[in-house]
Amino acid sequence: MSTGNDVVARNTRLLREQRGLSMAELARQAGLAKQTLSTVEQGTGNPTVDTLFAIATALEVPVTRLVSVREEVTMVQRGDEALWYERSGYAVRSLDHVYGSGVIENFLLRIGPAGPPDEQGGEAGQSAPHPAGTLEHLYVISGRVRVGPVDSPVELGAGDFVRYPADIPHRYESLDGGEGLAHVVVSVPRALPGTGAGGSR
Repeated sequence: MSTGNDVVARNTRLLREQRGLSMAELARQAGLAKQTLSTVEQGTGNPTVDTLFAIATALEVPVTRLVSVREEVTMVQRGDEALWYERSGYAVRSLDHVYGSGVIENFLLRIGPAGPPDEQGGEAGQSAPHPAGTLEHLYVISGRVRVGPVDSPVELGAGDFVRYPADIPHRYESLDGGEGLAHVVVSVPRALPGTGAGGSR
């Protein structure tokens, strides 16, 4: 089981690498000594609350992004529980936020029932992992679907929203024998020189 220091270490390193920052540059922006940041990323230090807030501010994320366990990244927002608010005379429903820079892929997805394995033996409706740190943000326009990580998919209806990690195998399947239509935003972290990371598909 991961310790709190391990969680902070992994999240800090991932967020820093997504932004293409060196350890020295992040330390400079956070107003910390490089050695302090190094111990945080190695999981060997005991960062203070002030240190965590300094790192989070430099990375432009809420401090909760540093202390949340990776497996808890899946988030579901049900349509009948959605909150709407007024902004400049318009009614707005917030779905999610994408932090950092990189490739943002935005598309509509028609989702059919799960079929037999394809010619290569792969499972129909299943997608291979995308680059590390990739997230998918999926809003169901119509139909009922089962989507998300292969080991923990969620069932959704029209108006529901989910965000889940897409750097692990994930799937899309319509339910009740019909076709589902979804709006999908894929956020892929910026590729670093020499990593070989590319697009999401």
